Amino acid sequence: MYFCQKYLLSLMYTLNCKGKLLMIEKPLVMGIINATPDSFYKGPLAGGTDSIMLLVDKMINEGTDIIDVGGQSTRPGSERISAADEIERVLPVIENILSRHPAAIISIDTYQSKVAEAAVKMGASIINDISGGTIDKDMISAAGSLKVPYVCMHIKGSPETMQQDPRYKDVVAEMLDFFIGRIEKCTDAGITDLIIDPGFGFGKTIAHNFEILRQLAIFNILKKPILAGLSRKSTIYKTLKISVEEALNGTTVLNTIALLNGASILRVHDVKEARQAVDLLYACQLP
Repeated sequence: MYFCQKYLLSLMYTLNCKGKLLMIEKPLVMGIINATPDSFYKGPLAGGTDSIMLLVDKMINEGTDIIDVGGQSTRPGSERISAADEIERVLPVIENILSRHPAAIISIDTYQSKVAEAAVKMGASIINDISGGTIDKDMISAAGSLKVPYVCMHIKGSPETMQQDPRYKDVVAEMLDFFIGRIEKCTDAGITDLIIDPGFGFGKTIAHNFEILRQLAIFNILKKPILAGLSRKSTIYKTLKISVEEALNGTTVLNTIALLNGASILRVHDVKEARQAVDLLYACQLP
C-alpha cells in the first residue's frame, strides 16, 4: 500500500494543450504512431499507410490520452532525414487523425524545430523531442513561441551514435544535472508545461536502463511530469532472450515499476495493456 500511496501523490500536473486542459489526475497513456518505413517495431502498422488510421481508432477506443506521431526513426544507427521529408510524412497523418477525431490530443515526435512548427500549425499540441533541444538549437525557443507542452528527453549523442559504448560515472546524477540545466533553459524560453523523459535506450546500456528505472523516483524532485518510454525496447527482449514481438508482457512489468516510481505518462505501442496497468494501480489507492 505504501507504493500505491507514493505513486498517487506524484500526480499533480495539468498540461495546457492549445487551450485543451489535460489533467494528470492519474497517469496518462501516450500511443505511438510511427509514420516511418524503418521503425524497430512495426506491429499493427506493418500493412503500411492504410493501417495507420485503424490503429489510431483502436488506440482511442482503448483509452489513449495522447497520440504521438513521428516521421523519423530514432532507433540506434538510424539515418537522419530532412525536415522537408519528415513534414511530408507527418502532416497528412495529423490532418487525417483530426478529421476523424477532432478532440484528439496529438504530440509530434521530432527533434527538428521546422517539423514541430509545421505540425503544431496543422493541429498537434505537444512537442516530444528526443534530444531535449541538443540537436536543433532552435527547438526550445520554437517550443516557447508555440506555447505548447514540451517533452524534454535525455540522450547521450545522437540516434546515429548513441549506442556506441555509452559511458557514465553516475548515470542518474549526470541526467539530473542535464535536466536542471534544460529546465532553466526551457523556462527562460517561455515553456510553461515541461515534461521530462529519462530516455530509456537512448545512449544507455541495459544496465544503465535498469539503474534509471530503479531510481526513477529521484526525478520527482524536479517537480515535472515524468514520461517513461519502455515499450518493447531491447532492454526487455534482450534480457528475456525473446523477440520484440514477444515483449508485451515484459513491457507491462517495466511500465508498472515506472508507475510505482512516479511516472506520469507511459509512451507505448499497446494502449489497452498500459491503460489496464494504470487503472489497476490507481484502484489500489489508499482510502
